[in-house]
Amino acid sequence: MLGVAAVAGLFSPVAAHALERLTLRNGDTFDCVRHEPVGDRVRVYTSGENYIELKATEIVSVDVLPDPAPVVAPAPAVQLSKANLSEMLASAGTQHNIDADLLASIVKAESNGQTRAVSRTGAQGLMQLMPGTARAMGVADSFEPQQNINGGTQYLDALLTHYHDNIALAVAAYNAGPAAVDRYHGIPPYRETQAYVARVIREFNRRKSQEIAAK
Repeated sequence: MLGVAAVAGLFSPVAAHALERLTLRNGDTFDCVRHEPVGDRVRVYTSGENYIELKATEIVSVDVLPDPAPVVAPAPAVQLSKANLSEMLASAGTQHNIDADLLASIVKAESNGQTRAVSRTGAQGLMQLMPGTARAMGVADSFEPQQNINGGTQYLDALLTHYHDNIALAVAAYNAGPAAVDRYHGIPPYRETQAYVARVIREFNRRKSQEIAAK
């Protein structure tokens, strides 16, 4: 797994997948890419590095908007058999000492195995890497299956290191971003993230049960 020093550089305030919806005290709602506290104010990013600042007291609640099912980019997709996908996940898992069944469970939750899946926030490929995360992980083409899996596995490796191999926290951070997990000292109270963690762990347990039954 990556060392702590390497991990620290990955955890910027940038959100992972979901957009956020802020409910203001006056009843209005405001959708943003992410937010972060700055003293007694909150910096609300509308896109990239563009932001506005609000008084913290103006914000009543923050919800993560659920991602719709990923859509497939209008380009020829690489056809992966279950055997090919399993082989790639096993290879990446061995390299990073991560259970391939956990990786498979994340792939199922993220893209359902679609190599050219794209979310509305721009996450790409099998493990739904945001462009910034892909660059940080050395991924040149997020639609190339092995590159995407290697990048997503490296990122999950970093999260598992950061959260001392706590799978639930690492999976939550994969979905909502480590800043959100650290801010709430646990799985964030976002419905989408809580459902995502439950879905991944349920699939992981199902796979393990099947392995036990097959022995």
